[in-house]
Order: sequence, then C-alpha cells, then structure tokens
Amino acid sequence: MTIKTRGYATQSATTELQPFTFERRDPRPQDIVLDILFCGICHSDIHSARNEWGWTSYPFVPGHEIVGRVVAIGSEVKGFQVGDLAGVGCMVDSCRTCPSCQAGLEQYCDHGFTGTYGGEDKIGGTPHAVTFGGYSDTITVDERFVLHIPENLDPAAAAPLLCAGITTYSPLKHWNVGAGQRVGIIGLGGLGHMGVKFAHAMGAHVTMITTSPSKGQDARKLGADDVLISTQAEAMKQARDRFDFLLNTIPVGHDVDPYMALLKRDATMVIVGSVEPLKKVDGIPLIFRRRSLAGSLIGGLPETQDMLDFCGQHNIVCDIERISIKDVNEAYERTVRGDVKYRFVIDMGTLGS
Repeated sequence: MTIKTRGYATQSATTELQPFTFERRDPRPQDIVLDILFCGICHSDIHSARNEWGWTSYPFVPGHEIVGRVVAIGSEVKGFQVGDLAGVGCMVDSCRTCPSCQAGLEQYCDHGFTGTYGGEDKIGGTPHAVTFGGYSDTITVDERFVLHIPENLDPAAAAPLLCAGITTYSPLKHWNVGAGQRVGIIGLGGLGHMGVKFAHAMGAHVTMITTSPSKGQDARKLGADDVLISTQAEAMKQARDRFDFLLNTIPVGHDVDPYMALLKRDATMVIVGSVEPLKKVDGIPLIFRRRSLAGSLIGGLPETQDMLDFCGQHNIVCDIERISIKDVNEAYERTVRGDVKYRFVIDMGTLGS
C-alpha cells in the first residue's frame, strides 16, 4: 500500500511546474505522515527545477521548507502525536552512523545526506527512485528528520525557517554571536533578513551591509542598528577593523576582500549564500589580521530544533508573501528578479482548488 499524493512537478528543465500525482510510502514503525499546510519557495528550488546545478532528474517535485499537521505515526514513534504541528527541512535521511551524524550534524554526513527532494530514496516503499519535495499535500518522513513547530508561530511564516532560518542561525550560534559584539549581515534577502532578526535577538549590535541604500529602512525595521553601503568607498574605509563577525549571504560569486577588511583581528566571515566560485580572495587581509573565512551549511536536526524553539521564545518568523499553488511559476520569476520581501510561501490547501 502507498499514499496517493497530489503535488506540482516539472517534467524538464524548461517546462513550468504543473499538477502531478505520485505516491508516498505508507508509514513504517518509525515514520510520521504529515498533511502539508505550507511550503516555502527557496531559490535552491528554482536552481534545481531548472537543472542549473546539473543533477536534477525528472519528474521533479521541489520544496524543502515544509510545515504541516501530523496525521499518522508509526508504532515506534515517541516524540510526536497525531495533531502536532511539525516541520521537515532540507533532509529526510542520512547514514546516521558517521561521526557527523552521531554528533547531530547530519548536514555534513560523511556519505551525503538524503535531500528532501532529488535525493536517492534509500528507504523505498514507493515506485520512485528519488525523493519528492513539499509542493504536495502529504509527506512521509522518518521521525528523526521531523521537527516540532512552536504553536505560537504563524505556520506559514514559520515554513522558511526550515531553510533560510537555520542557514543563518547555525553560523551565528557556532561562532557564539551575542551581546557586546558588532555583527555585519551582508545582503538583504531571504537569508539576510533572517540574519538580521537572529543577530538582533541574540543581543548583538547589527549592521546591514548592502549595495542598495533603499534597503536601509527595511533593515532597520527588521532590527538593524546601522546600515553600511558597500559601494561607498569612504564609508567602507571608515568601517575597517570594526566587526567581530560577518555573515555573508550574497548568492553569487564576488570579491570578498572589501568585506574581509571590515573584520577585527581574529574575527570571522562566514559564507552561506554563494554556491559559485568566489571571484577574489587575497591572502593579505587574512594573514595580517589573523582573520578567518569560513562556510556553513544549514544545520543538523538538534540545532534546527533549537532554532525553532528560539523562534518560539522570541516570536521570530520570516517576512513572507503567501500565494496559491497556481501562482508558483510567477513566483519563481519574481524570486529570480528579487521581487519579494522576503520569501514566498505556498498555501498547500489551494491544491484542492
């Protein structure tokens, strides 16, 4: 037996997302079944749907920012009950035995985690060889990869926390950002706006670093104390050696040297946005101030739950535009143009219409 599922899929790199019917596995003893309420649109969905990274197989169902209600649980499930508000992020499985998995850092699984979409389906139970994502009405996931969503949060606005939220929270926590520190968030978009919110809630003095003066007012509303325009040479010069930590959310390859110069001695800049080659990294700004350039990938399951609990305590969610599933292709085009503040979220209840 399998669970008949409705969703949206693309059949090739050049076709639009269209209605698609497929099957999920019936729950094993350790599985949870969610009725999906909302699914965020991540720019990674678009890159993957259009095969811009070269690995996509079709048909392809995107979506890894999933919030829903538990409608069934297996006999061995201990942490969830039917009716719970729950979420699924970027992963639905990993090897579970390597040092990274044992440390709760499944995103760095030595054998590669199983992505919520487009990953090799090692569990099986359906006719599909790859995983299908959250642009659908239901999903079956092992309990280990399901998260509790605080009930006080708007479930639609909480959905992008499962990717944009944890991507920015994890490095801030790992590098111990807190009160008394000067933190710069580079770039104001889906990731950057969450970086501002988190760093502010952690007690840091937050500066939004952007090429766009028009984004300064928005950044202050989100919690930024200052705005630094990176195209203004004198302002960048005055800001040298000022920051304890920089979170770089720029999504394309770029010259990091102007930003490295902003760091104090022994401070770190973390790349979370660019999955393209960096255009220029000069060793001198690193060597002469013992600065560090690092990277960070989403977060493991324990840290993602910690992030969600933090959001519940501080009432933090993403700024979203809620859409019907029929508008998903238009939302893709607007996301590419940067025409969203700051994340689209699909109301999966609109699948029925």
